[in-house]
Amino acid sequence: MEQEVSKNVEEKSYFDGGLLQNIGWHILGFLVTVITIGICYPWAVCMIQNWEVKHTVIEGRRLEFDGHAIQLLGHWIKWLLLSIITLGIYGLWVKIKMKKWVVKHTHFAA
Repeated sequence: MEQEVSKNVEEKSYFDGGLLQNIGWHILGFLVTVITIGICYPWAVCMIQNWEVKHTVIEGRRLEFDGHAIQLLGHWIKWLLLSIITLGIYGLWVKIKMKKWVVKHTHFAA
């Protein structure tokens, strides 16, 4: 019984980031994106995602994000061009593509 209780304590999932940090990172990401007319949006996404993942623990294991803005920039340009060519229709898939990219670069910390 004691072993089960300690196992449950170790395997808790939680998020330990704060509200002010969250607001600050999102404002910074927004400002960087607006000031650069969207060119640095991939950097803002990676910056915010890195903060969120660093503060996430799943079943007692902390996550880490290894994505870089330069990796995302190529995809972002491709998705933008496809959205323009298809008159915005491809834009419906961009959120899913972005989520797949983020999940691909999110792992349990060693």
